[in-house]
Amino acid sequence: MPVYEYIALDKAGKSLKGIVDADSAVAARQKLRGSGVYPVEIRESFARAKGAPSRGIYLSRLFTGVKQGELSAATRQLAILLNAGVPLVSALETLISQHDDQVFKKILAQVKESLNEGKSLAESLSQHPRVFSQVYVNMVRAGEASGSLDLVLQRLAEFSEHHQELKGRFRAALAYPIFMACVGTFILFFLLTFIMPNIMKIFTEMNQTLPLPTVALIGISHFLKSYWWAIILFVGGAVVVIRRIKKTKKGRYYWDELKLRSFLFGPIHRKMILARFARTLGSLLQSGVPLMTGLQIVRNIVSNELISEVIDSASREIEEGKTLSNSLSRSRWFPSMMTQMIRVGEQSGEIEAMLHKVADIYEGESSSRLMAVTSLLEPAMILFMGLIVGFVVISILLPIFEMNQLVR
Repeated sequence: MPVYEYIALDKAGKSLKGIVDADSAVAARQKLRGSGVYPVEIRESFARAKGAPSRGIYLSRLFTGVKQGELSAATRQLAILLNAGVPLVSALETLISQHDDQVFKKILAQVKESLNEGKSLAESLSQHPRVFSQVYVNMVRAGEASGSLDLVLQRLAEFSEHHQELKGRFRAALAYPIFMACVGTFILFFLLTFIMPNIMKIFTEMNQTLPLPTVALIGISHFLKSYWWAIILFVGGAVVVIRRIKKTKKGRYYWDELKLRSFLFGPIHRKMILARFARTLGSLLQSGVPLMTGLQIVRNIVSNELISEVIDSASREIEEGKTLSNSLSRSRWFPSMMTQMIRVGEQSGEIEAMLHKVADIYEGESSSRLMAVTSLLEPAMILFMGLIVGFVVISILLPIFEMNQLVR
């Protein structure tokens, strides 16, 4: 349904601005007049040709979407407004007026109109799965059922902010090594394809036997200069093939297993998945979501086929009467410390708090291990670059030393 921006006057003659969701401009005017507002100017939020999909909406969905930080801030603001006693529809109108992002304003307007039609907030949010995840919708549904929607929204905002903070630390830790690798590769490629041929031309014109390192360097330089396009095609083709393989069930399974078993980043990846599992399941249970429903939601967000299989197996065993800790303890991917802590939580009736403690432990361990790996990557990359530069320098100096010996 289109969304229209309007400028209108209320009964007191005060100018108002906002957006309204309607089937057409005429319907939007009628809706505004029915609410006691008299439109002066009204236009569709995203201009589009007749019969064609909105280009602005299409591009925004492809490239922009709604940022997680903006969604977290809106969730926290909505929780504050509801806690202060503001009705839900009025709180959404306040959020709509405060945000400048047209995509987000359109989504909030559609959610508000859906509420006016008698639907619940969870049902309204579920109509926008690209913005509101299953975790978000199910926690809101539990909050509505328990009458503690403001607390659930506050918990959702904290959960999202914590996740964004953790992701930001990982990106910051990997930014410098990736930057160094890209810059170093570009400099070496430029050196070997544009600078070295001019230097090596002097040695080849001497018609003398060149040392093996020099011959190897000349061969590498000629190959890169002549077949650089083949390297790009090979890398691009390999990326396409790997992506296609990952889309198959078996290929995705082996790829996920490789990520868990890799020597350098495997333990980090495993701890991140376990932390995500514990944090999300703890938040869902704390919000009143049943255990079986929470496990099905967590299964879809762990993003690993092996862990998903373990969760499916645990769900079946729980239906048969077993506990979560016993079910997870059968898997090699869930360490004994984690299952023991979950068992203590089950026995004490505080499984939600125990899951959050597990998440804190593994988030801290994965963060510290990532920092240690990246701190080792930097000197390793410098050493690797130094070896390559040393090879290039030796390959150039060896013929010069031989020329000096011949002159003597």
